[in-house]
Amino acid sequence: MTDTRRHAISLLSLTVLLFSGCKKAPPPPAPVPAGQIGVASWYGHPFDGRQTASGEIYNMEKLTAAHRTLAFGTVVHITNQVNGRDVQVRLNDRGPFVANRLIDLSHAAAQQIDMPGIANVRLEIISAPRTRDLPSFAVQVGQFATRDEAASLADRLKGQFGEGVLVFRPGDQTWRVLVGRLPSPEQGDALAQKLEQQAGPAFVVRLDEQP
Repeated sequence: MTDTRRHAISLLSLTVLLFSGCKKAPPPPAPVPAGQIGVASWYGHPFDGRQTASGEIYNMEKLTAAHRTLAFGTVVHITNQVNGRDVQVRLNDRGPFVANRLIDLSHAAAQQIDMPGIANVRLEIISAPRTRDLPSFAVQVGQFATRDEAASLADRLKGQFGEGVLVFRPGDQTWRVLVGRLPSPEQGDALAQKLEQQAGPAFVVRLDEQP
C-alpha cells in the first residue's frame, strides 16, 4: 500500500469518527428493577372518574394500575400465581397505600386474572419510559382530610427529618406529607422505618411532577 493511499484511509477514518462523535446519543432507558413478587389488590368506586396521581382520569374498566415507585407510563405484565392467568397494564397512579401490597389493579385488570379480592402475583416490566433524569424517592406519611392537618404534621417532622412537601391525592381526596429526596427506594425504606415510629404508616413513593 502506498503512503498516499494510507494517508487517504487515515483521513477517511478520522472523518467518520468526528461525525460519529457529533451525533447526540439517545437518553438511556429508565432504570427498572427485575421481576417483583407480592400481593395485588384492585380499586374501583369511589375512585372511578377521579384524577389519578399522573393527572389522568381513572377509568376502572381500562387496563391500568397504581404502583408506588415505578414511573408513570411503565407497562407491566402481571401473573396471578394462584391460577396462572395474566394481564398487561399501564401504570398511571400511585398506590397501594396499604402495608405489604405491591400493586393496585383496575377492576378490568383484576377481572382478567380472575382476582375477586387480593392475590399473590408476579410483576414483570415490559417497557418503561425513557428519561434524562435519575428518579428520586420520598416517604409518604399521614392521611388527612384537610391541608391544615397535613401541614401540622409536616411542621412537627421538620426539625428531625427536614422539610415536608404537602401533596393532595385526588383518588382518595386526602392530603399527605412527603419527606426526603432520596436516590433509591432502598434508602427510602430506612427513612420510612424511622418515620413510622412518629407518624404511623409510611410508604416509599417516586417523586413526580404534580399535575
